[in-house]
Amino acid sequence: MGWFRGYLLCVIDDSKTGNTVFNVYDLRNRLIAYSIVVDKVSNMLCEWGNIILIKADKSLLCITEKDMESKLDMLFKKNLYTVAINLVQSQHADAAATANVMRKYGDHLYGKQDFDEAMLQYINTIGYLEPSFVIQKFLDAQRIYNLTNYLEKLHEKGLASKDHTTLLLNCYTKLKDVEKLNTFIRKEDGIGELKFDVETAIRVCRAANYHEHAMYVAKKAGKHEWYLKILLEDLGNYDEALQYVSSLEPSQAGVTIEQYGKILIEHKPKETIDILMRLCTEQGIPNGVFLSMLPSPVDFITVFVQHPHSLMHFLERYAEIVQDSPAQAEINNTLLELYLSRDLNFPSISLSENGLDKDLIDHSVAAAVSKADPEKKTNADSKDAMEKDCTERQQKGLELLKMAWPSDLEQPLYDVDLAVILCEMNSFKDGLLYLYEKMKFYKEVIACYMQNHDHEGLIACCKRLGDSSKGGDPSLWADLLKYFGEIGEDCTKEVKEVLTYIERDDILPPIIVLQTLAKNPCLTLSVIKDYIARKLEQESKIIEEDRRAVEKYQVSVSSLISCLIFQVNKKNCSLNADPTSYQKASCLSQSSPSVNS
Repeated sequence: MGWFRGYLLCVIDDSKTGNTVFNVYDLRNRLIAYSIVVDKVSNMLCEWGNIILIKADKSLLCITEKDMESKLDMLFKKNLYTVAINLVQSQHADAAATANVMRKYGDHLYGKQDFDEAMLQYINTIGYLEPSFVIQKFLDAQRIYNLTNYLEKLHEKGLASKDHTTLLLNCYTKLKDVEKLNTFIRKEDGIGELKFDVETAIRVCRAANYHEHAMYVAKKAGKHEWYLKILLEDLGNYDEALQYVSSLEPSQAGVTIEQYGKILIEHKPKETIDILMRLCTEQGIPNGVFLSMLPSPVDFITVFVQHPHSLMHFLERYAEIVQDSPAQAEINNTLLELYLSRDLNFPSISLSENGLDKDLIDHSVAAAVSKADPEKKTNADSKDAMEKDCTERQQKGLELLKMAWPSDLEQPLYDVDLAVILCEMNSFKDGLLYLYEKMKFYKEVIACYMQNHDHEGLIACCKRLGDSSKGGDPSLWADLLKYFGEIGEDCTKEVKEVLTYIERDDILPPIIVLQTLAKNPCLTLSVIKDYIARKLEQESKIIEEDRRAVEKYQVSVSSLISCLIFQVNKKNCSLNADPTSYQKASCLSQSSPSVNS
């Protein structure tokens, strides 16, 4: 007897057969690893990695251990897979070699349709054998339990992909095994991050109508958009969705509102606006947070794309609380478009000016129009209500135009050009007149009255804007006279009043007045008779005054000339009487040295 590498070596004399047998026993696996009939053995040695038997006739028999691969091939041929596994484990082979033996054993069992045992072997190959090799074998519905077991182990070892997670959850849902689904979803509860692909789990659970499980995963992983998507689109639980949004951090709440605010506004407008007010104002915001750090209402305008009335309500509430918002001009532009539009539609013009995507706005507006109830357009009561609402909104618009352009500001807190366009598009005369007057476009102001043939308002406007003592433009009366001269209707009363101011400020000469009014065939000479008479009388007075002034000046000039002649004559007489004195004085002046000499 002897030992060689853990094997028991025995030379046995069989008395029955008279033969000598040499056996190598593998005690670990309880089998005879090698056996051979030999002649009588006198001695046995283990040297140089070999077993040497010395026979009685002095001959030698050298026995060499086969390599691992040869041993395994022999065991595989004899279907001794358990022995092969024990062999590689006892030889401390690497894990990949062990997994390969287990895979062969699993294939053998699978071929014998022993699926449970085969799966146990395949599970041991996780990490070394491609999972798809195993999964393809067990995709049949009858072997779904085995597949589920394999996928569970795959997830436990953290080697599962998104597809594996999808497949495992589908297995649970097909088996309707809620307990295992709960275990899989909630086993990481309170420990840390989930060890599976979150979005895949959410999609699968949602598709199988396991909404609570999907919501749990979404909340646990912080996937707020998925949580709200399920609440709003699948369950229609708007109250809980609002509560969830309110519980989020302001930055996260703002993102979720931008994504799902349209649905919330449609079903819970008041509550959604309350949340937006808390986000955009200092209500509920910690101390030290500046207004410029808060979200702007402009960021959430597209949420109201199908609900312009709610948008108007939201912006009005915000403007009441926040007086100095950095986005005040954009807010006023949007409110003006909402106020001044005949039909309360989404403010696409002002938003385009603010840089929003025009294609997105057009698409959203088209969707909103398509959802409108056609019966409302034909209902008389509805039309009356809409007209009343339009009047009220336009009145608010006029108030905003005035309030946002205080007298101490050169430019208003809104886009003037946009405001003018809105007033013109919606035929809002009061707003247009106010803007033109503030911009000192006085001729455009009276043009508005002329278009509406409002003679009384036209004259009143000229009285207010044509007074030069108050910084007005007197030339407006000339434009007004030209208007009445070309109008082609009897406007005697108005022309007389206009002539009064033209005469008072001496704006036009009478000849121009006559030529202008002559174009109106409906006016008679009696309209300007008094004006002409007064002008002639005035001119006569001026001529008389000029004549008297000329006569006066002539007398003065004659007296001055006589005086000058007298003075000259007197001087000449004095010179003739004493010529010597003059000569001496002259000689003195000639002989006197120069001052500069």
